[in-house]
Amino acid sequence: MSYEVNGKTIATNANGYLENIEDWNEDVAKAIAATESVTLTEKSWDLINFLRDEYINNGGNQPNDRNIVKAMSDKWGTPVQSKDLYELFPMQPSKQAGKIAGLPESRRKGGY
Repeated sequence: MSYEVNGKTIATNANGYLENIEDWNEDVAKAIAATESVTLTEKSWDLINFLRDEYINNGGNQPNDRNIVKAMSDKWGTPVQSKDLYELFPMQPSKQAGKIAGLPESRRKGGY
């Protein structure tokens, strides 16, 4: 599998995760989101940028859903529940948002 973005072929693994994190940009994110049937909103981008920042600047950390809930509650200034994240990324927020964020495939279950 691969994505075609702006005339460039972006390589992925069999599950659609980018082979090279350096290939990611917002256009690539939009292409991945389209194949995932996800509409990207401002809150979606907040979560995507949080995951990228954690991975790139925190030793490859890929937060689970519980940590994402806490971080987004702080970011948005309002209590966030898991269901709020599932409205943004219905196929497991930590994994689906991570995929759209161009991060490597996580092997953990996600959740709490």
